[in-house]
Amino acid sequence: MSAQVVVDWDGTATETDGLHLVLLEFGDERIYEDHEARLGRDLTLREVIAGEFRSVRAPIAEVVAWVRENVRLRRGFVEFARGYRPLVVSSGFHELIEPVLEREGLELHVTANRVDPRPDGWRVLFREVPVCPVCEEPCKRSDLAGLDEIVFVGDGFSDRCVALAASRVFARDGLATYLASKGVPYEAFADFYDVQRALDAVDSVLGSRDHSRP
Repeated sequence: MSAQVVVDWDGTATETDGLHLVLLEFGDERIYEDHEARLGRDLTLREVIAGEFRSVRAPIAEVVAWVRENVRLRRGFVEFARGYRPLVVSSGFHELIEPVLEREGLELHVTANRVDPRPDGWRVLFREVPVCPVCEEPCKRSDLAGLDEIVFVGDGFSDRCVALAASRVFARDGLATYLASKGVPYEAFADFYDVQRALDAVDSVLGSRDHSRP
């Protein structure tokens, strides 16, 4: 496969949104609910993430230990990752993604944000990317601007813009609803066995065509 496979992390590679779980365990649920309701209305995605995580005051070591214990990967992701070596692009944090990959024995390239875990509230250190001319925010499409062909796997709000630019999209949950409302084709998936079967089928067809050439 010549296309770069790109996978969102929270709610896609993981069974549930790990950022949400951390906020429920260590943050202020009222702030979470308020900010989520305002997402895309009067707050940008970055403003939502920054505001929600200001309510987290636990030491980073405590949160990482909890994440390693409680965040589960979606079925088939480990096998998929070993076979396709996807690029993980996330609106979450290296500090909470890499410990889970390490737990599973995976080494993948991760593009994400970082945190400064201050005792008076975590500060989000957003990665520097240019503002996207399409959504007018620094989004994942900007992260992948240098790639010609993308297979994207995602689930949520932060995946919308990049999904519109991908050559092929696997979507679930909110992203699937959004793409359907826009009339944008996508392939639904329950787990990464579904994604792998679909991509393997294409590789098999291409391989057969290659072998049939004189």
